[in-house]
Amino acid sequence: MNPPTEDIAGYAVGTQNPSACVADVVAWVQQAPPAAPCRWLACLNPHSYAVALDAPPFAQALHAANWLIPDGAGIVLASKLLGGQIRERVTGSDIFRDVQMELNRLGGYRVFFLGSTEDTLAAIRQRLARDYPNIQMAGTYSPPFKAEFSAADNQAMIAAIHAAAPDVLWVGMTAPKQEKWLHQHHTQLNVKFAAAVGAVFDFYSGRVKRSHPVFQRLGLEWLPRLLQQPRRLWRRMGVSAPIFLWHVLRQKVKG
Repeated sequence: MNPPTEDIAGYAVGTQNPSACVADVVAWVQQAPPAAPCRWLACLNPHSYAVALDAPPFAQALHAANWLIPDGAGIVLASKLLGGQIRERVTGSDIFRDVQMELNRLGGYRVFFLGSTEDTLAAIRQRLARDYPNIQMAGTYSPPFKAEFSAADNQAMIAAIHAAAPDVLWVGMTAPKQEKWLHQHHTQLNVKFAAAVGAVFDFYSGRVKRSHPVFQRLGLEWLPRLLQQPRRLWRRMGVSAPIFLWHVLRQKVKG
């Protein structure tokens, strides 16, 4: 089960639309043999691309993901410039919402949330019970807030996941920590599917409001957030986006 991809600035980015990607993920969750290794998903956008240029472990993690989805209008633009097939974004929020909806329809599946704070996880537990009553909340774990986890930290997280025995693991530690963690530990996890979905935890819990759907459809979801938090987010558009575009144009020229 290898999703179709195309080369965007050296990364094999999935060409599936959101519904096809979700169908692929859910089919794996349903059909994965008991001893099959965990398959996992990560998101690529111009900012994560630029960050990975100076962070080899992050780049390795993005290359290793089973699904690398085009989570950014810049990725869609790059595909068009390169004559590719990607015509719409596939965001972490899309994957989370639609995979949950399908698992709820099927019933009997178990999910685990790793990351964020206890307050955010509590809000997720409450909302999940309302939105997806046919999904079992296997457990949650709020890891310590630090730049690097110790071996004991990692073992505690893995032990908590093993004890809960979920089918799906949602990881929200922000990039690049979440991608590096999954890359390093996915072979030790007894789950069928895992996804590094970052801000989805804050969106779903209501701690952070997503941009209006109009901005999402126009590929401008970043704009309201930039206006609200310019100091934190200016680098994404002012530095990362031009770097990514330059690398894409170099790829196009080289053919």
